[in-house]
Amino acid sequence: MKKNEIKIKKVKKMTINPIPPFKTLEEEANYWDTHSITDDINDGTLVGFHSANKNRTLTIRFSNKVLQSLREHAFKLGIGPTTLARMWLMEKLSHL
Repeated sequence: MKKNEIKIKKVKKMTINPIPPFKTLEEEANYWDTHSITDDINDGTLVGFHSANKNRTLTIRFSNKVLQSLREHAFKLGIGPTTLARMWLMEKLSHL
């Protein structure tokens, strides 16, 4: 699997259907303009949420330019900007 390739798992009946990967941000925006997150949940499906085990929060301020760059990199990887920033910070700390 390539670095930016998205893996879609096959799901069993009575589970959440996967959303196909989007080619562009505009394509994704159009999709969410006409769909709801609940559209792809079959009746009777039990939905659970995973909450990460985080103990503390740290606020970091970025310039608009840096924040936009972070968001673009994260989008290309299919993750959120906070997750990407945390990954980069942990990677840097592991090399100290």
